[in-house]
Amino acid sequence: MKTGYISLLAIVIAGQAHAEDIAAADAVSGDDVVVVTASRSGDAIPLDLIGSSVTVIDDQEMQDRQTRIVSDVLRDVPGVAITRSGAVGGLTEIRIRGSEANQTLVFIDGIKADDPYSGQYDFGTLINDEASRIEVLRGQQSSLYGSDAIGGVVTYTTLSGREKPGYSLRAEGGSMATFSGGARAGGVVGDQFDYALTTSYYRTDGYPVAPGGKLDIGSDSLGASAKLNWTPATNFKLTAVGRYSLTHADLNDQQIAPTSPIVQGYPVITAIDTPGDRTRNRGWYGLVGATWNLFDDAWTNAATAAITDNKRDYDGPYGPSGDVGRRYRANFDSTVRFGSDHVKNRFTLAMDYERQEFRNTTAYADRDTHVLETRGYVASYDVTVDDRLALGASARIDDYNRFRDAATYRATASYLLPGGTRFHAAYGTGIKAPTPGELFGYTSGLYIGNLALRPEESKGWEAGVEQSLLDKSVTIGATYFNNLFTDQIDTTYVYDSGSGTYIQQSYNRSGRTRQEGVEVYASARVSDFRLDASYTYLNAPQTIDALAGPAPGDGSFQFPVPITGQAIRRPKDVASFNATYAPKAVPLTATLTVRYTGRQRDYAFNSDYSRLLVDLKAYTLVNFNASYDIGAHVQVFGRVENLLGQKYQEVFTYNAPGRAAYGGVRVKF
Repeated sequence: MKTGYISLLAIVIAGQAHAEDIAAADAVSGDDVVVVTASRSGDAIPLDLIGSSVTVIDDQEMQDRQTRIVSDVLRDVPGVAITRSGAVGGLTEIRIRGSEANQTLVFIDGIKADDPYSGQYDFGTLINDEASRIEVLRGQQSSLYGSDAIGGVVTYTTLSGREKPGYSLRAEGGSMATFSGGARAGGVVGDQFDYALTTSYYRTDGYPVAPGGKLDIGSDSLGASAKLNWTPATNFKLTAVGRYSLTHADLNDQQIAPTSPIVQGYPVITAIDTPGDRTRNRGWYGLVGATWNLFDDAWTNAATAAITDNKRDYDGPYGPSGDVGRRYRANFDSTVRFGSDHVKNRFTLAMDYERQEFRNTTAYADRDTHVLETRGYVASYDVTVDDRLALGASARIDDYNRFRDAATYRATASYLLPGGTRFHAAYGTGIKAPTPGELFGYTSGLYIGNLALRPEESKGWEAGVEQSLLDKSVTIGATYFNNLFTDQIDTTYVYDSGSGTYIQQSYNRSGRTRQEGVEVYASARVSDFRLDASYTYLNAPQTIDALAGPAPGDGSFQFPVPITGQAIRRPKDVASFNATYAPKAVPLTATLTVRYTGRQRDYAFNSDYSRLLVDLKAYTLVNFNASYDIGAHVQVFGRVENLLGQKYQEVFTYNAPGRAAYGGVRVKF
């Protein structure tokens, strides 16, 4: 894992960079250069010249860790907390530096991937491809991308045929009747055309997720992608990307049951066995783009168009329900580079257009089609001096058709001393627009929309130091971050005596919430060993209305009162350690992974939907895997997950999986 900091870092929504398909000459990653979508220009940025925090997990690292579910490897990233509702295929959320799960922007092969209806991306649907890389940018980045980029930006990229040519086929099986496989074909045709075709599959019978349950909760997930590049001239390139994903997953209903845990004297809603409950999540993604360079690459222009089409269906005890959403995006970026060998300048102007269409397909809900439109205007500038000092600034205006416009900005700095010590700092603002469900409601008469909602806002800063040793074979660093949130969106539950039900509605909370923390990381490449470690401390206080004491003995209910404590699903302490042994004399690779998640809080709900707070215990997961190459084309591998058999929950009343073992074979040409 390469961890660094990037000035004006962004997932580039433009041509070559937006499709994450940089030519092989630029796609070199090593000790001195890391290919990150460093600005709206799409330029690769040296690690020593980057300002905001970014972690890059390359294809080799994911292969060494035998990553099958992308969210698993994200647990190794500083500042990141992951929660999954039970088994593989369950709702999987990522929170960066204490932000909410819907405050992280996600790009897959350059396409904005979050669901247009729900306003966030479910990482439970993302299976790792045979050749890919991940970049996690932390901190407010709305000055480049607009809404959602409060906690950071995650980009997942399948490698192009030029970056990784060849053919591979993988098959494996193991515990819980699990089978997964993947195939890839990539290469270059002539000097102008390259292609990459991938497919992946993961199925499992699962295990009983509900406390005291007997019903296995399984899932089936399928993914496929195609990436094509045509370069008819050295200064002109066309890109096309297509992607499809489909996940079927069993579900548990939730209600008061004999197995309900008792919290503060109240029986609370719990996951229960409900045969037949199942969800289907289907996504289509597409992108086309063109990039052209003029005046010896001094001026670059790029234009792209992209589409995201999601459909979710749910079969439950109250009949079928679901929603559909579609997003159209168009972008244009223009970058000018000027200066000298000592002083290098880069100035970018960009325009974005986005249209979202969505509707609820549930029979008893509002089924009208609603539309949100956004126009974004971006300006960014950065300068480097003698490849040691890097300064950057960016600003953006977002013009919304449903609520007030928003202006955001960001500034970064990085300075490298001759001895390998580097200081860095960044300050920026971020926004999160209300989701369609919050604006227009989910279910008629039960979840009411609120068109008066304002975008959530955040501003924050970070500062840190990094030290490289032994010709960059060892790197250690630490970063302090501090974020302030305002206009946060929450949900009220009000009892309606006429209908005998609880009506829900979103609203903007008053007041401010401040969160701060420290990220510490280290990496070493020594002889046949590769070591990576990270630790994050997060102080994320939040005041919520919840029941504060035990249930009254007379059977009456308490009234919720404000309670301040650590925000839910945000552990104060998260750590990870990876040690890979790959001796040069033997075609063997072995990796030990240790992940620690500290104690955290979650919500519990009693029969009248009043909130209670419940503690989830800390846990440590130990995984071990190994692979062995039999000749040049065949590899056998195996792994054990949760080696110590830890029993734990990431989400209240959803049991996490126990010890599991898997093995398989990969053929490559």
